[in-house]
Amino acid sequence: MFSDFLQDVRFGLRMLRRSPMFSILAILCLTLGIGANTAVSSWMEGLMFRPFPLVAHQERMVAVAATQAGQFSNEDYIPIAYPDFLDFRRDCKLFDWFLVDRISATTLNIGERAESVPDDVVSSNYFDALGIHLILGRGFRPEEDSGRNGHPVTVISYQLWKERFDGDPNIIGKKQLLNGVPHTIIGVAPKGFYGTFVGWRMQLWVPVSMQETFTSGGYKLEDRGQPWIEGYARLKAGVSIDQAEAEISAEAKRLELRYPATNRGRGAQLLPLWKNPFNQAGELGPTLEIVLVVTFGVLLIACSNVSSLLLVRSLARRNEITIRLAIGCKRGRLLRQLLTEGLIISTIGAAGGLLVAYLCRNLLVLFFPDTSVMATNLSGEIDWRVVAFNIGICLIATLMCGLVPAFQAGNIDIANALKAESGGSSGTRRRIWLRSLMVGGQVAASFILLVGCVLLFQSLRRLSIADPGFAADNVLSSYVDLTTLGYNSIRSAQFRDYLVDRVKAMPGIESAAWVKNEPMSYASPFVAPIAIDTYHPGPDERPMAEYNLISPDYFKTMGIPILSGREFTRNDTVATYPAVIVTQKLVDKYWHGMDPIGKRIQVEDKWMQVIGVAKDSKYHDLSEATIDFMYLSVDQNPTENMSLLLRTSRAPESMIGPLAHTTHAFNAHLGFQEVVTLRTHINREALATQQIVVALLSVFGGIALLLAAVGLYGVMSYSVSQGKRDLGMRMALGADASHLFRIVMSNGLTVTIGGMLAGSIVAASLTRWIDFKTLLYHVNPRDPLAFVVAFAGLMIIAVVASLLPAWRASRTQPIEALRD
Repeated sequence: MFSDFLQDVRFGLRMLRRSPMFSILAILCLTLGIGANTAVSSWMEGLMFRPFPLVAHQERMVAVAATQAGQFSNEDYIPIAYPDFLDFRRDCKLFDWFLVDRISATTLNIGERAESVPDDVVSSNYFDALGIHLILGRGFRPEEDSGRNGHPVTVISYQLWKERFDGDPNIIGKKQLLNGVPHTIIGVAPKGFYGTFVGWRMQLWVPVSMQETFTSGGYKLEDRGQPWIEGYARLKAGVSIDQAEAEISAEAKRLELRYPATNRGRGAQLLPLWKNPFNQAGELGPTLEIVLVVTFGVLLIACSNVSSLLLVRSLARRNEITIRLAIGCKRGRLLRQLLTEGLIISTIGAAGGLLVAYLCRNLLVLFFPDTSVMATNLSGEIDWRVVAFNIGICLIATLMCGLVPAFQAGNIDIANALKAESGGSSGTRRRIWLRSLMVGGQVAASFILLVGCVLLFQSLRRLSIADPGFAADNVLSSYVDLTTLGYNSIRSAQFRDYLVDRVKAMPGIESAAWVKNEPMSYASPFVAPIAIDTYHPGPDERPMAEYNLISPDYFKTMGIPILSGREFTRNDTVATYPAVIVTQKLVDKYWHGMDPIGKRIQVEDKWMQVIGVAKDSKYHDLSEATIDFMYLSVDQNPTENMSLLLRTSRAPESMIGPLAHTTHAFNAHLGFQEVVTLRTHINREALATQQIVVALLSVFGGIALLLAAVGLYGVMSYSVSQGKRDLGMRMALGADASHLFRIVMSNGLTVTIGGMLAGSIVAASLTRWIDFKTLLYHVNPRDPLAFVVAFAGLMIIAVVASLLPAWRASRTQPIEALRD
């Protein structure tokens, strides 16, 4: 068998060399189909299953999240409180380790240059648990987990070491100012290690004892009521995720009984890395699932095209195959020969597909361009799993490409074939019908992809014009770092008041305000337990709400209506009774629609008076439902770094220069990191997933349409060449050129319409799956417009693909056709 296989391979290679145009077209089709599937599988491997380069045993890593009864957002997952984390680590026995992981942004000063870089607050076992060996220095020690801001040390990334410190081999022991606090550099991470967050490259790591310096909201290491950890754990070998989750859930239940004041209704859940709710892996998961299905459809179309080409070639070799059968060749041996030829083509296509996947491994980064604040790490990963997937796709392609022509050739009736003329009409009609059926399948798949593209494009368009609950146009947004220059909360408040007063005096500025966390940004609003005098929660319910810190004129600047009561003013200070502004959702839920002005609400351990009710708006993304939300005054809850919002009546870009001049007039060393319009910020942060889906589906849908057009053109050309005698006979009997042109065009349109009808039936079911994946925003998954656009688009392609064969048919010379 091995000898026969080698002989078949040599013969197949000679056949490919004899038909170079056929070989190139077939290999290109499969390269596109296999390459698209391999590229998507590499993205899934690199972003979802093995997202952390150099980290060992990622297949056993899980994200650890908390759940809260009656939770309001983030798919019912919240971070973990540090004391709970310590209890999990001590009492749960089915895990190798637990580690703390919390991303933030750090102001890094090198010489006169200051910039914001992503950092990670981690537990002391971070590098050892992940199997990361530092190239210089050491990691963190266990004692550096404890003590309030007592261990200002840091490990820096290889990239930071090379680009900012020029690869200084004596970097260990040197001081670096981080968020205004001198830190000692104790280690350098290896090249290629970016941390444990999908989407950002971590530039430095600090121990958990420095939490207060790098995360907002004060000291949290001893507070069970402050969930802030986005951690990971690794299961012991042989332990399933269900077993481990049962153990950690039981521990969470014990903590709930032991600490009812803070842990009532709180549970714990383990999630695989590809479902991590705290980074972009969880957001991109549904997107890549849809794209993988789409690329498999592209593969089917490509294989159908190649199968059609092989079928044509097998028919052209009909005499050769008939003679081989007549002189004693077994049909099984012939079948293996034809399948081997398909295997050769698919193997070359698979190799080309791997090359395409390698070249496209960083394609997703194009949809998340680097900014001056954050850098993305969304690279694909090509390892043995992706190669195995590529080989599997290659074998599938071999079967799909080779079986139809192989069985068609194997069913030859030797006696009739030897007697038949080369243009036998009945056999030709059967072969044309078979190819037409295959092309109809290609059209159906292309129709489905086109409908999906149109639906997602409509969704993206509606998201881009969706009402976020505030007026995002003509608003400038930027972030100013004050801790770098040693500003405390008192000096920060003075600077904010000064800058707002000066900015308001600038021509074209209508209003200005400060906000701790901008809407639609990764820096999520704060979360706090709440209590209301007149509301009595259930036994397992612990009411919680998100909140943000704002300055006076925030609602005016954002264009958020105050439904009752008032905004904050400068009279709301630390010396006055704490005030809070609630949203309409909170009023409906806890005050049952009654006016809450003057009523009290407890936020964490502090009672506050409701002074206003604001209209609900969007905080995390444009498609979210309304959530429980509050606003607190920054003057009553002092903090340092905040973002500035400016509403202007002029072109926003024209205000950047005057704003910088006003800032430098106060302090020459202060500057805004990036000044963008709020609309740009929203498009960048909230529409990224939809933009990726639309862009990728457009690319792969375009490939599918191209392949379908090639297939339709091929079947029309083949039918014209095989039916040349019939066309000549018609012309000899009086048919004119226009009649033949109409016949061929109608055949092409018939195949197309049949494929579209089949595709519309399937699309009506599959588009509901897209809606289930929450990728459609206010779009009916069976929107007639999408089907009409797909129908029109494919009809245009069918007309274009059929024109040349129809023109060739109309130019048929009857005498030459009958002589042939």
